[in-house]
Amino acid sequence: MHGINQSELGALLGYDKTMVSAMELGKRPLNDTSARRHVAERLRIPPHVLGVTDPADADHRAMLQFGQSAVRLAEIARQAGHASEAVAELWPLVARLEARVEDGHAERDVLHLLAEARVGLGVALGNVLPEERLPTAASWTGRSLTIARYFDDPAFTSQVLRMHGNELRKAHLTGAAVHRLHQAAALAPDDTARAAVLPLLARAAGALHDGTLFDSAVRETEQLLEHTEHTSLFNPFALHEIRLRGLVATGRADAAIRLVDHTPDAMGTGAQWAVIARITSARVRLLGGDRTGAADALAMALGEAVRQRLPHQLQRIIRATAGRLPDVRDTAGAALDGMRREMAA
Repeated sequence: MHGINQSELGALLGYDKTMVSAMELGKRPLNDTSARRHVAERLRIPPHVLGVTDPADADHRAMLQFGQSAVRLAEIARQAGHASEAVAELWPLVARLEARVEDGHAERDVLHLLAEARVGLGVALGNVLPEERLPTAASWTGRSLTIARYFDDPAFTSQVLRMHGNELRKAHLTGAAVHRLHQAAALAPDDTARAAVLPLLARAAGALHDGTLFDSAVRETEQLLEHTEHTSLFNPFALHEIRLRGLVATGRADAAIRLVDHTPDAMGTGAQWAVIARITSARVRLLGGDRTGAADALAMALGEAVRQRLPHQLQRIIRATAGRLPDVRDTAGAALDGMRREMAA
């Protein structure tokens, strides 16, 4: 683990090389509890690795079990449209894990959990923060990259890069977002992992007004849809929204207008996607002159954005109604002001 030889290990433990060799060969069993605890302390590893259980070690295991459950529950809450609850779950966990690392207890399982918790916190914050504060969300996901690269696990690194890249896109750092998402796609170990990256790469490419990259990412995503399990992001409904937004962003609004009424079934998608898709649909309908259809879609989106506490989506509604649909714009503006006051307090 430490990459040291027998002499260096002996010096670290206070034993001579002969004793270290005998221990490694099983000729000198390490049966004494105090000796095992000494070795664990000097090598900075949890005592339970050497079969020593004490109150501090029990607390360590309980913290890991609690932390892993908190990360899972937070993700379920976010997917169900309760991102603020996810933040409340993850914030104290991240603080506790960071304090443990600061105290010198940087066990591998603690570092891995810390990386997962930081990513989860950043993604949840990306849902509940207004646009001007979205770089904060991206910074939290970015803080997991060093840990992910330390583990040299392509699948985990790809996951962190994917989440970080998407938060960079939301913060309008689109060039950096595309770079991170390209890295995530390159490291993806299988079609399932690649399918998680490609829709986000397509969105970032559209935001960058790169029609060639957008078309390529959408085309590959469509191919994977036929034989890869669908998720809350990787599904025909989500891809339809991504395609509409990307077509508009890359100067092909006419194509988007022709597709807007052909929305696939939303079964299995995350709660936030219904809001995102309705706003995108309304924007396309306004481009096609359908003010009534746009107003209906935005009214439903607005209600859900308020219920789910999604200030970024309210800001999208305000932009979509600029110069048009003043009643919807005013209602969205009032709701956004209310959320900002609550966050300030």
